[in-house]
Amino acid sequence: MRLVAFSIALALTASVFGQQKPEVVARDTGSDLLWKKLESRVEGTASRLDGVMGVAILDLTDGRILLRNADRVFPAASSIKIAILLELYRQDQEAHAGAKGKARLDGIYTFDPKDLVEDSRIMAGLTAGVTRITNRDLAQFMVAVSDNAAANVLYDRVGRDNVNAMLHSLGLSKMMLRRKMMDIAAARRGDENVATPREMVRLLEAIYKEKALNKQATAEFITQLSTLKQSYIPRSLPDNVQVANKPGELDAVRNDSGIVYALNRPFAISVMTAYDRDEKAAERAISEVALEAYHYFEMRGKTSEYGRILPPTEKR
Repeated sequence: MRLVAFSIALALTASVFGQQKPEVVARDTGSDLLWKKLESRVEGTASRLDGVMGVAILDLTDGRILLRNADRVFPAASSIKIAILLELYRQDQEAHAGAKGKARLDGIYTFDPKDLVEDSRIMAGLTAGVTRITNRDLAQFMVAVSDNAAANVLYDRVGRDNVNAMLHSLGLSKMMLRRKMMDIAAARRGDENVATPREMVRLLEAIYKEKALNKQATAEFITQLSTLKQSYIPRSLPDNVQVANKPGELDAVRNDSGIVYALNRPFAISVMTAYDRDEKAAERAISEVALEAYHYFEMRGKTSEYGRILPPTEKR
């Protein structure tokens, strides 16, 4: 009887185990740990800054995003010129499609010294009433040396309300163009040009994914925004890394936003600071955050999901 009972129990046990589903073991590939290390280092840099820092870093491959004070509204300074540039390209695209009354990249501007404002290093050297340049040239001045007179001419030509409508159409509600460059009276009234780190990277994402412009216009836009310039994101990066960015600075304010084309793993980044006691320290902090982000994406771009560097696939 004991033998029979043992056999029955054994059969029941085998039946129960036979009905169990195989255990699914989640793979821990280590990339999360690498991401957490990036978060920790960004936090450390931000905490050491004697000021306020907001950061957004967006993986343009899988959509993962790092956020720190990313919804805080900061003065955009000259980084708002990305939006002016984008609206110029958008209107040029519409003009080529037959729309009337739009600004065109090849539209002509004749230099008028009345347009000069502070920090107009290129425009101030032009010949009044004689020098004729295109809107594309003005955009180049605006991007390469952040010429404020060039930015203000384009501000008038594309229209502030059109810039803000474009931003709103992309789902960006906090980023706003409110005044011309160097309009201190407007700034004192509270009409500051503003943005958040999160919305800056979302704007860059829309550009990168060709949601704001068509393929050809996007390529031309990125090429112009990649013009070499004095800025903070690329400062500590390898010289051969393409960076499409626009920095900004005001008293006690430093920021920079752009797309970094790390090999196989491009990312959008926006680092914005305010209340900076030491502006040079703020610039260094932005460069530090950008370098840490680059280290993460550069490593992810050359390794397997387990963290092994593999040789590139041979072309046949």
